[in-house]
Amino acid sequence: MLNAIDNFYLTKTEPLRSCLLALKDIILAQNKAITAEWKYGMPFFCYHGKMFCYLWVHKKTNQPYLGIVEGKRIEHPDLLQEKRSRMKILLLDAEKDLPVKKIKKILKEALALYAAAVKIK
Repeated sequence: MLNAIDNFYLTKTEPLRSCLLALKDIILAQNKAITAEWKYGMPFFCYHGKMFCYLWVHKKTNQPYLGIVEGKRIEHPDLLQEKRSRMKILLLDAEKDLPVKKIKKILKEALALYAAAVKIK
């Protein structure tokens, strides 16, 4: 029996599935303290137990995206706020190579916010 996270990826068609799986690998490779979890019916990634980012597919465009939980605190021209108050998303094209440098830069910036908060405690 597949768990909900595995099922999420496996029910997607190509190239969406490969794109989302590659994003998962990129996220998890950023820090050993990042864990993959299933929250709110979607794959979430937590850093030291705090919700950090998530993967989803945009309802209108059917494009995969990386959601950054504390996105409002990050200034990056490719992060979209849309109608979200706290989160921002990075829309991606599953038909093209992932902009790995850009993804890592955004994740690194987000991690820095969390790392500062973890040290405070």
